[in-house]
Amino acid sequence: MKPRILAALLWVIYAGATAAPERLVSLAPHTTELVYSLEAGHKLLAVSDYSDYPEPAKSLPRVASSQGVDFEALMRLQPDLILAWQGGNKPQDLQRLQSLGFKLFLSHPDHPADIAEEVLELGRLLDKQELAARLANDYLGRLSQLEQKYQGKDPVRVLYYMWPSPMMSIGPGAWASKLLNLCHAENVFSDSPSDYPEVTLEGVVQRRPQVIVGAIKQPLTSLQDFWQPWLSLLELYPSSVRQVNPDPLHRFSLRQVDGIESLCRQIHL
Repeated sequence: MKPRILAALLWVIYAGATAAPERLVSLAPHTTELVYSLEAGHKLLAVSDYSDYPEPAKSLPRVASSQGVDFEALMRLQPDLILAWQGGNKPQDLQRLQSLGFKLFLSHPDHPADIAEEVLELGRLLDKQELAARLANDYLGRLSQLEQKYQGKDPVRVLYYMWPSPMMSIGPGAWASKLLNLCHAENVFSDSPSDYPEVTLEGVVQRRPQVIVGAIKQPLTSLQDFWQPWLSLLELYPSSVRQVNPDPLHRFSLRQVDGIESLCRQIHL
């Protein structure tokens, strides 16, 4: 598995400083996780909403949400480096941060293997090169082993179920669709023109998935509304319903490989 050219995967704006930054702000949950993975969590001054892993991140101040960046709070902190998500944070917020002269690390992975490249680059910025190399090599090794393990298995037709109302699945460009490929699973909506299509029971029946994967954190017993739409479907033909935790799967952190391992195992039971 060969990493893509770094310039196509990662946009890093970091110039004029020779020492590793000491004052960090993270504007996305996965960049928060990457900082902790590189043993630099003590440098974080503030993080984004939903930065809930690892445990110490929960107690840090919040300066970003789905509404955007709290510039007043961020300006008071005066960080040396801001870690942001290109594609997740608002483009106008990132442009404003650049215009204000802040140094940015912009995360933008396109494939699970790209996470290793980001770890290496962030490791260079934080002067954690040796640790970053170990983490990246271990991550890529496990990813390669998983891919080899499941490519020899029979493909499984999967409906990846993300939301009950409206009923939502994934199309070919969705991140989770790339994870299904690693598990040698076929996304039943791989021909969708949308990356996150609304679906109907009739449409699902026509595609006849062998497995329905629900990406949801809460216990199944407390989610009757989440699974209720599929009860009639399960009576029509024998599909298997599985559940996975979306956080390790949908966040671009080193936990990604744990999430993929769980996903593949659930699909190929």
